[in-house]
Amino acid sequence: MSYTVSMTVNGKAVSGDVEGRTLLVQFLREELRLTGTHVGCDTSQCGACCVHVNGTSVKSCTMLAVQADGAEVTTIEGLANGDELHPMQAAFRENHGLQCGFCTPGMVMSAIDLVQENSDPSEKEIREWLEGNLCRCTGYHNIVKSIEAGAKAMRGG
Repeated sequence: MSYTVSMTVNGKAVSGDVEGRTLLVQFLREELRLTGTHVGCDTSQCGACCVHVNGTSVKSCTMLAVQADGAEVTTIEGLANGDELHPMQAAFRENHGLQCGFCTPGMVMSAIDLVQENSDPSEKEIREWLEGNLCRCTGYHNIVKSIEAGAKAMRGG
């Protein structure tokens, strides 16, 4: 059965026809061509598919597109303001918080959600928050440093 979904993605109204079983990540990547949201595991283990739905980070590989009908969705592509990176994106770049970059979109989206909840998270709080995001390249040290720097920048520091 086909459903029509409408939502706002990165500030733009979009709609499309989807099967009831279509995942939000599939709709974003395949229908809207927003390929910054990555599919790493299909089981909600890695966090590479994190996006914001109504301001909260969710793993889009476990959310149906029809569940996002009417929602405000932000992907990694929607964070920058033209050529100006979001402070968290800039912090990841400046603090070497990425290597291959595959997990980075999900890490950044999760980190922004953390900072919106807790503007000055401790290292322990950052590490606990990242338990749902896997990186296969780093030891997380530079990711944590990036989130600390991004939080400071988001606070205006």
